[in-house]
Amino acid sequence: MDIYDSARKQGISDEDIRHGVEHALVAADERDTGKVLYLGSDRAGNLLEIVTVLRDDGTEIAIHAMKMRRIYEPLLGEIGESDG
Repeated sequence: MDIYDSARKQGISDEDIRHGVEHALVAADERDTGKVLYLGSDRAGNLLEIVTVLRDDGTEIAIHAMKMRRIYEPLLGEIGESDG
């Protein structure tokens, strides 16, 4: 995965961005934009929000990374919920 400078603006290291994507708790596609939102932790266990863009060849470019905002907490609540 390539990482654009814009993903580094909030001081998140490349290693932590990659860790957050590789160990994501949530991955949500934004329809028709080619973007994917990942919610995952950095190497110290702090939750991050990371946005990538999918390339035509299947690789991704990280364009945004920062400490996860509270607006995404409901997505984490869906983990482990069952239908029954």
